[in-house]
Amino acid sequence: MHNTRSKPKAKAQTIRGITYMYQEFSYRVSGEKNPRHRRRYLGKMIEETFVPNAKFLLLSPEEQTQTGLIFQHTVAKSPQAKRGRKPASEISTRLFHGATYLFDHLAERLGITDDLKRIFPYTWEKILSLAWFLILEDHNVISRFPKWGKTHTHPYGKDISSPRSSELFGTITEDGIQQFFSFQIKRRLEKEYLAYDCTSISTYSQALAIARRGKNKEHDQLEQINLALVFGHKSMLPVCYRILPGNITDVMTVKKTVRDLAAMGIGSVSLIMDRGFYSEENITALYKQHYRFIIAAKKSLKRVKAAINRIHDTLVRFEHYHEGQDIYYASELVKWEIKGTDTEGQETIQTHKRLYLHLYYDDQRALDARRTQHKKVLRLKRELEQGERNTAHDQLYAKYFTIKKTPKRGMSVIIRTEVLEEEAKYYGYFSLMSNLVKDPIDALIVYRAKDVVEKAFGNLKERLALRRPGVSTHANLQGKIFVQYIALIILSQIQKTMREQKLYQGYTLYTLLDELDVIEYFEHAGKRGHWGEVTQKQAKLFQAFKVPSPVHIK
Repeated sequence: MHNTRSKPKAKAQTIRGITYMYQEFSYRVSGEKNPRHRRRYLGKMIEETFVPNAKFLLLSPEEQTQTGLIFQHTVAKSPQAKRGRKPASEISTRLFHGATYLFDHLAERLGITDDLKRIFPYTWEKILSLAWFLILEDHNVISRFPKWGKTHTHPYGKDISSPRSSELFGTITEDGIQQFFSFQIKRRLEKEYLAYDCTSISTYSQALAIARRGKNKEHDQLEQINLALVFGHKSMLPVCYRILPGNITDVMTVKKTVRDLAAMGIGSVSLIMDRGFYSEENITALYKQHYRFIIAAKKSLKRVKAAINRIHDTLVRFEHYHEGQDIYYASELVKWEIKGTDTEGQETIQTHKRLYLHLYYDDQRALDARRTQHKKVLRLKRELEQGERNTAHDQLYAKYFTIKKTPKRGMSVIIRTEVLEEEAKYYGYFSLMSNLVKDPIDALIVYRAKDVVEKAFGNLKERLALRRPGVSTHANLQGKIFVQYIALIILSQIQKTMREQKLYQGYTLYTLLDELDVIEYFEHAGKRGHWGEVTQKQAKLFQAFKVPSPVHIK
């Protein structure tokens, strides 16, 4: 046991020409005569200005005051909020402000700004500024922020160099991130379906303990991390995310995610998941937590195959066709066994739960699959006949062909058509399982809305520069992904509005942001700032987002 004295004032130490500020603590250890000492470094002095490090920023306001160090943190305001005469400045500026003006308003409306202020009172402006940069400068790394910051207004209003952004990422703690999720959930999450999916993110870093070898769609040889994302079906906005080791499979993540959602205060959960998350264990876990779900099921499952066989000859009829979804459908009610163990440790069936198995048939998908099958078999047949056998295809050769060799005729390759027909029997079918949605078309409509998560992953990887994050520590990775997540919320809100207001008829996301980004704001030495011209076209865009135009248009 040891007793720490009251918090001491900060002291200075110069190392290689740089002055570092620190606190020194003394404490006693039982059995030792003299006290021990330890130091906590708080930052450094640059031209008589104190620049804090992550440890200082994590101190409470009272602890920061006890150090005797003064941390000047300027609060930037939107030009619209300014009143009266501006103080005289030494230089005149001409900055782009139309797009960031829109982002500021959306962040206020969604409660993002207020929540960040509560959780990160000393760094919230930097977080927003980096997020605005990521939205507007797609594919650009954060080290390019200084160039962008010189031409745009943004919440922080000053330069954020690459070292400073790294320091910022290190101050964004897991506790702070979870608080933000909880605050946002209380603001806007109603009873709705939550789309859940995972994606892999490759990394060059050898220092990330969470990075592992795993399977990814890009088939590269880099280590990776996995990112699980939860998206609201009605709000069309991200709800939360989890960073996972790269070797964790989709099916392993469901139960942990369910517990995390419950911990964040989501009492009524309805999950939408693709077939990569299907397992009997996961379905049972969802039942035990009383969660509702829609999940795609694999055609290879015995119960799904059996259901398809039962309706195979009767499904493609008029009464099973839905014009709106352009699909044939059927449904049946099945029982899901909830298993447990008895007093002797033997597995028993505790109860049965109701489960709807929805089946769908797309004749165009079936035709495409059959055509693909025929092309593949013909290609394999040519390999054999032309003596270009590929050992990697040996199992396929055995599956699709009967191969005979005779002294006179040589090798003959006979296609096993019965195998092709049995395989093609299930082409065009897919299935969904749900313990809530009884109507198969309603279930399909809800499930198809899940592609919003795929689009979100695309935004994160492409526009928000998360394809290969250039960080070397888990703390920096965690902080960087959080900033990108903030950008994703705003980007998702913009895309949602564009769909609702039919703005995609005249714009792409890129052209809409470009249209607003060129609006300028001028600040002249000793004079009040003013906006540049705002066209009727630009004013209508602000109106579509329910944001007041910065300039009145008659």
